Amino acid sequence: MTGSTAPAPAVLRLLADPVRWQLMRELARGDRRVRELMDAVGQPQNLVSYHLRQLRAGGLVKARRSSFDGRDTYYCLDLDGCAGELSAAVSALHPGLGSRLSVSEGVAVPQSGRWRVLFVCTGNSGRSPMAEALLRHRAGGQIDPVSAGITPKPLHPDAVAVMRDKHGIDISAHRPTPVASVAGERFDFVITLCDKAREHCPEFPQQTGLVHWSMPDPAAAEGGLAGYPAFVRTAVELDSRIDNFLPVLQQA
Repeated sequence: MTGSTAPAPAVLRLLADPVRWQLMRELARGDRRVRELMDAVGQPQNLVSYHLRQLRAGGLVKARRSSFDGRDTYYCLDLDGCAGELSAAVSALHPGLGSRLSVSEGVAVPQSGRWRVLFVCTGNSGRSPMAEALLRHRAGGQIDPVSAGITPKPLHPDAVAVMRDKHGIDISAHRPTPVASVAGERFDFVITLCDKAREHCPEFPQQTGLVHWSMPDPAAAEGGLAGYPAFVRTAVELDSRIDNFLPVLQQA
C-alpha cells in the first residue's frame, strides 16, 4: 500500500511540462543554442533558460561553451542520463519494463543502399576521422561513413594512438579531405562535430539530415587535460553519441 502513494519519478514530472518536452524534442535533433531553442518553442529567453536549468538539474541536459564563439553556449541531451532516469522511472512502475529499454534491433538498410553519413570538423585531423572509424566499426557494412574538414590538417598522432589503444582500430591510413570536395555527393546525414564547422559547412540538399554535435577540439586542450587524455575523452564521447545515433538510423 505504501508504494501506491509514492510520487511520480522526478523525470516524469520534468517531462510533463509541454515547454520542457518541446525543448527535449528539439535537442534530440542536435545541439542547439538558446536563441535557436527560443525560435523552436516560441518562448522568451528567460523562460527557456529557466526550463534548461531544470533539465540540467534533472540530469537530462548538458551545456558546453562554444569553441568557435565563447559567448555562445550549446545545449545537448545527456542521453546516458536520460536513459538512466527513464529506465529507473519505468522500473518503478513495473520491474519488467526497465529491461526492455536496452533491446536493440540493429540498423535497417535504406532502399537506396547503405546509409551514407558525413562527419565534418575543422581540420579532419582528429574528431571526424575518429567518428568515421567508430561508426564503421559499430555498423559494419550497413553504413558508409565519410569524414572531411573545413580547413584540412595532417592526422593528429594522438588520434591514431587512442583509436589503436582504446578501440583496436587503425586510422593511420586516413588522409584529410576538404569538405568542398565531397559537398556534391549524396549523404543521408551530415554531422558537424564543432561549432566552426557548423557555421562554415557547405549547404546540402534539403532531404539531407543535418545534425550538430558541439565537441571541443582535443588538440586545443590546455594544461594537464591536453594531448592523449583529451583524445581519450573525445573518443569516449564520440562512441556514446554514435551508440545513440544508431537507433536514429533504425527509425529513419
